[in-house]
Amino acid sequence: MVKSKQEAQAIVPRHVAIIMDGNNRWAKKRLLPGVAGHKAGVDAVRAVIEVCAEAGVEVLTLFAFSSENWQRPADEVGALMELFLSALRREAKKLKDNAISLRIIGDRSRFHPELQAAMREAEQATAGENRFVLQVAANYGGQWDIAQAAQRLARDVQAGHLQPEDLTPELLQSCLTTGDLPLPDLCIRTGGEHRISNFLLWQLAYSELYFSDLFWPDFKHEAMRKALADFSTRQRRFGKTSEQVEAEARS
Repeated sequence: MVKSKQEAQAIVPRHVAIIMDGNNRWAKKRLLPGVAGHKAGVDAVRAVIEVCAEAGVEVLTLFAFSSENWQRPADEVGALMELFLSALRREAKKLKDNAISLRIIGDRSRFHPELQAAMREAEQATAGENRFVLQVAANYGGQWDIAQAAQRLARDVQAGHLQPEDLTPELLQSCLTTGDLPLPDLCIRTGGEHRISNFLLWQLAYSELYFSDLFWPDFKHEAMRKALADFSTRQRRFGKTSEQVEAEARS
């Protein structure tokens, strides 16, 4: 069943997750150091936030730094940490002024205490804002997220608060770092790669996947609107048949 243009425009994902890939390749193509690509990518972040907020998306999760990214050259990692610190300090007030709540997910223990403090301050400054949630995944890995949820539940079983048979998929999902938010409806990856790279492994089980050949710094307003438009044409069946989904839509 083909949706009309008006129907397609009405379908907006509640939660969009993005793997921001291609910063280094964008810089290399321009004979610039890798950190130049990461700095240019900040403008793409602003553009995507604007489009999602305008469209009515409720949650945007950005994969900023994976648990595997520590393996990159030390000078690049250091530059990324400096960029992250300056962005937190610079953008927190702008987020608050636009009623955007910032959340940071991932294992913070490896970050410098100054950066950890800046994370807490930015989150506290925007706490309570409810127009839009911006969630940044930093030193995050999907396997780590599932493991920390399992450890949390194991401690509850050990303490006698739960029985093993109480451990359901729903309960484990509630213990993930995103447990109080809707699951991602749409996952976007830029840079031409077609994999999810240990990002939100549990949460993406039924997400629609969208891959763009654009490097992240070039993924701006038009590209984000194109991704949302593509999502609006997809039929999400969750194991049902097309006929079942269409019958439910008519009822």
